[in-house]
Amino acid sequence: MSDTSPALSRARRVVIKVGSALVVDAETGAPDRDWLNAFAADAARLRARGQQVLVVSSGAVALGRRRLGLKRKALTLPEKQAAAAAGQSLLMRAWEEAFEPHGQTVAQVLLTRDDTEVRRRWLNARATVETLLGLNVVPVVNENDTVVTEEIRYGDNDRLAARVAQMIGADALVLLSDIDGLYTADPRKDPSARRLDTVLEITPEILEMAGGANATSGVGTGGMATKLAAARIARAAGCATIITLGQRPRPLQAIEDGEPATTIEAGLSVTAAYKSWIAGSLAPAGSLSIDAGAATALRGGKSLLAAGVKSVAGRFGKGDAVLVLGPDGGEIARGLVRYDAADAARIAGLRSDAIEAAIGYTAGPLIHADDLALAGLPETG
Repeated sequence: MSDTSPALSRARRVVIKVGSALVVDAETGAPDRDWLNAFAADAARLRARGQQVLVVSSGAVALGRRRLGLKRKALTLPEKQAAAAAGQSLLMRAWEEAFEPHGQTVAQVLLTRDDTEVRRRWLNARATVETLLGLNVVPVVNENDTVVTEEIRYGDNDRLAARVAQMIGADALVLLSDIDGLYTADPRKDPSARRLDTVLEITPEILEMAGGANATSGVGTGGMATKLAAARIARAAGCATIITLGQRPRPLQAIEDGEPATTIEAGLSVTAAYKSWIAGSLAPAGSLSIDAGAATALRGGKSLLAAGVKSVAGRFGKGDAVLVLGPDGGEIARGLVRYDAADAARIAGLRSDAIEAAIGYTAGPLIHADDLALAGLPETG
């Protein structure tokens, strides 16, 4: 029995990656209604106890192939894009029908790699998903295969799911696979192969298990290897990863019942990982000088309001990292700003209720407390 259930049951936000083989019936090429209905009931159970659920779903190309009569195994890129365009509506209809009996609304979110790699687009995508989750909606995310090219695509939804988990601060990433976890060797060839219940750190030895030992164990080249690559992204973001068999009708319940799975533990908490990234991984594009009152508020865990800003320097856009300087000119914090430099300068010193009149819109505080890392203070939350 596996001890993976705490990582799932205690998670506030859960991202679940579902592959084409689970969504699409191999015999008919149509949506696998039985599996989808059972999975939706499983996910609705998590929602009912207060957890937020996001699904990363493949299947548009597979469904579109059938609709367009594309029978060749190897499709050209334009054919894949056409199949994705034709199949995405079928995919969303299948998810809508699966969740509908549970009174659960779903929403389509199509992303490209730039949406999780370019900070401004990342901030916009995050705001949309956060709003959907706040409205008790289950976002169904897929790569936007209709417009993406080979050079700029994720290439697999494991990696996309990890980036989404990172983007929304998920606590658990569940990768539904066609094998029940990571093995020390190929279990189809080596009877002594052991499945690992828990992985504390992704070492070269662990990566070697995926690159060779699991290459033909039902996941194929790029299967378990991409799952570990995804787990590495998630781990750095403070998110645990669970790899388990997806063919079970209720795979999430199976995890909590102790069925076989591998859990790759998070390196830090979600908050600590995110703020460490802000503090150390981003080059500041400008600065905001603030007054003593704002400095005190920041140290107390508050957001940076425009009213406390005395001056703005640099050329930065929405979502860029900026320095926050105190009355003495020393660095107090770094954060992701919600306005570009020109608008930040226009609203500096203004009360929150005066911002919309000054620039025609409001995006809340200049820097939200969630996007702010204080200088010189270790993040442990």
